[in-house]
Amino acid sequence: MNKVSLNGVDVFPFISEEQLLHYMDMHKGILVAINAEKILHATEQTRAIINRNIAYCDGAGAQIALKQKGYKCACKVPGCELWLKIVARFYREKTFYLVGSKPQVIEEAVEKLCREYKSIRIVGYRDGYIKTEEEKQNLIDDIVEKCPDVVFVAMGSPKQELLMEEIRQRHNAIFQGLGGSFDVYTGHVQRAPAWWVSHNLEFAYRLLKEPKRIKRQIHLVKYVWWLICKKL
Repeated sequence: MNKVSLNGVDVFPFISEEQLLHYMDMHKGILVAINAEKILHATEQTRAIINRNIAYCDGAGAQIALKQKGYKCACKVPGCELWLKIVARFYREKTFYLVGSKPQVIEEAVEKLCREYKSIRIVGYRDGYIKTEEEKQNLIDDIVEKCPDVVFVAMGSPKQELLMEEIRQRHNAIFQGLGGSFDVYTGHVQRAPAWWVSHNLEFAYRLLKEPKRIKRQIHLVKYVWWLICKKL
């Protein structure tokens, strides 16, 4: 499958969740959710990580850009939904390791997964507050020893991508960065209602809930200008 370059960020134009899941299972690697912010703010380091892994369209901005490039059937796959699709698809045959969020949240996420997927095998987990190099190396050593098939890391970008890249140097698996998905899954954070999501207005809902995000989202004006001028 050919990748599509959006401001130097190479994205796979998957046409369905099923195609993405199949490709991921065949190739492994780090699943990176691509939205307008990642395209706008990619650095040389994060762009390199994205481009050698599996970047998929997570936001409407990326989807519109792909369609402008001629990929009219490119679909949007929200990362906060994709990780649960991976669990539902593979929990009977693969093992899982979870990293991220606060101690209470990760504990609740593991408990809920075990309730909803009775035979799931979670071989390890820990919170995302890794304060020292020693703690990080202990985590990597534990993952290498337990050899999970799937590793979910919920620490926000680019921190989670950098950690997954380091882990992958010693252990090949399916990786996915989840941002705040554990918080949403456990009910500590409310996701936008379905109407906002279906109308590609999830960013606006989050802005209403967290006005301080305006400092990040004001840059989206530049992205809209790029779309209008077809500069991507």
